Amino acid sequence: MFHDQSVIFIDAGFLLSAGSSTVTGTSLRAATRVDAEQLISGIVSITRDNCDLDPLRIYWYDASRDGVLSDWHKKISLLDDVKVRLGRIGVNGQQKGVDLRLGLDLVEVARNGSAKVAYLLSGDDDLAEAVEAAQDLGMKVVLLALEDKNRYLGIKSVAEHLAYKVDRIIVLPQDLIHSTFTPATRAVVPGAEAGTESEFQSTAQPAPSAPPGPMPGAGPGAAPVTPATLASKKATFITVKEPEVDLPHLFAVAEEVAESLARNWYQTTPLSEVQSVLEERPILPAEIDSTLLRDCAARIGESDTDLQPVRKHLRKCFWDTIDTLA
Repeated sequence: MFHDQSVIFIDAGFLLSAGSSTVTGTSLRAATRVDAEQLISGIVSITRDNCDLDPLRIYWYDASRDGVLSDWHKKISLLDDVKVRLGRIGVNGQQKGVDLRLGLDLVEVARNGSAKVAYLLSGDDDLAEAVEAAQDLGMKVVLLALEDKNRYLGIKSVAEHLAYKVDRIIVLPQDLIHSTFTPATRAVVPGAEAGTESEFQSTAQPAPSAPPGPMPGAGPGAAPVTPATLASKKATFITVKEPEVDLPHLFAVAEEVAESLARNWYQTTPLSEVQSVLEERPILPAEIDSTLLRDCAARIGESDTDLQPVRKHLRKCFWDTIDTLA
């Protein structure tokens, strides 16, 4: 028998990246400042209107270095009925253990009959099995999502497999996202000397990068790219043509993605950290590189983003934009 209450599971990494993408055009979390209290309150109101039940608890899943609560996590954990559950951040900047914790908690709440309805705010395909397990135990699972009219499902960054498994999808109102996510600006460091920024700008000397040369098959009249010729037992040959790739279009999208991320990152990052990143050029920090690839894949798909010319152009355009700002 289920208790007459709901439960809310929020993948903070997913929500904050998707919200940032909606407001600034890049999924970099640092690109926005978030009013977490108002955001959570708004989500609770939406779930209450949907099922007329109060939440047992709001589970907030995030990751941190060594799984230790940051100051921001501590503030969130002090909100009424909110429980923060942390995974870890790996060496490549990716969160670890978050989806596993969320999936286990979802199934456990269903098994204990602690809530009739679970609201899930995540997009990860790996949660589909946990959703089915909770449903088999009698719980209704509703997906909360952010709107994206350019996507097939009309929602942002949600795996289709997960979307097909839930009982219902509720799209969060755009005004909730825009009222709780605001573009970030670079924090002023107390005690910083006047003129520090100009001094840094004058001393930073990023290595020049040459414009990309013409790619095979990209120029007008270039021969189509084909795989190796296949031979049958009768020594007959079949030539199979690969789909032609519109590199100019892919490059144009990559430039938009890279410029958006570079501007947002530069405007929200302390200059000392910017300088540290520039000193490691052309190597990009894992978080920036993964965000570049993720944002580009959201526009042109993973297969085209995986093309080496596209990846190289994406990273080059990031540095080119930084050069115009620094």
